[in-house]
Amino acid sequence: MVKLLVEHRRRSATLSPDEPADGRRYSANGNQPSQPLQTLADDVAKDLVRLFKLLSDATRLRIIYFLLQQQEFHVRALCELLGQSQPAVSHHLSLLRAAGLIESRRQGKHNFYRLLPDGLDEVLSFVAARMKAEGR
Repeated sequence: MVKLLVEHRRRSATLSPDEPADGRRYSANGNQPSQPLQTLADDVAKDLVRLFKLLSDATRLRIIYFLLQQQEFHVRALCELLGQSQPAVSHHLSLLRAAGLIESRRQGKHNFYRLLPDGLDEVLSFVAARMKAEGR
């Protein structure tokens, strides 16, 4: 998911800020032209929906929050912090890893998880860039 956002940002950067991807202009009242809007590719929109659904779960959001505060955590430590079983926490971790937000390393029998440096940053940068472009 995160890789698709990076690719979309690269494609958007090649467009002129005055030229929307579809060449049309829209306005708030539908009558007068306003500044051009860029379109969001269907595949990027679908991945963003999946990503925001993934982050809308309280447990996964807490995992991200904990990993923002400490470089890495052992699965058992996360289980204790979250008050959940190891299988439940491992399920959430596998979803976050599949989305490209975290990675794991194995040390003996133990798995440690950490945020990927560009994973969450890409998502937040994407959203922030859109809001900045809109003057928010």
